[in-house]
Amino acid sequence: MSSIRILLSGYFPELTEDQLKKYEQMGELYQEWNQKINVISRKDMDMLGVHHILHSLGIAKVVSFPEHTSVLDVGTGGGLPGLPLAVMFPEVKFHLVDSIGKKIHVVNEIARELHLHNVTASHTRAEQVRDKYDFVVSRAVTRLANFWPWVMNSFKKAGLEKEGLYYLKGGELQEELAESGLITHTTELRDFFSEEFFETKKVVYVPLREK
Repeated sequence: MSSIRILLSGYFPELTEDQLKKYEQMGELYQEWNQKINVISRKDMDMLGVHHILHSLGIAKVVSFPEHTSVLDVGTGGGLPGLPLAVMFPEVKFHLVDSIGKKIHVVNEIARELHLHNVTASHTRAEQVRDKYDFVVSRAVTRLANFWPWVMNSFKKAGLEKEGLYYLKGGELQEELAESGLITHTTELRDFFSEEFFETKKVVYVPLREK
């Protein structure tokens, strides 16, 4: 799995040896778990590093979560983008939720193997989460107009500079963003990553509205 190490250290030279080892191990654990429970498309496993781990870390090119803040990852599936971000930001608390229990089981097992003490995971729906968070992240769960009502009440509103939703999306988004009626800022991941996969991939940031 050294290809993951080479890939990530090229784009994130600040990563420590411990973090790079965790990403390598994460790749191995996904390979193992995917044999038992299909959390990542089988045909996509060969591209795990680029399509899943690096893609998740695209959010880290847009925002650096301050220490001691909290992040909710909605519809995390097998732990993406939450687990890669939790390795990147060890002093930030991550709570990963998904409505499919067996996927949350995989998330918990991978977090345990990697000793990610800043990760908790729950088998629940976003609308049922009662705690409040500084940030929400997610990876293309549904259209933004559908997604925002699920999470709009999940924010602490602590007045942090970049608090809000960071949503990984792909393709042509003008119509979808207009439909949502939200203030959005879109960052093209091709500006940071050279792989063809990122040509249409974006991070959509929805800042919290002023009170």
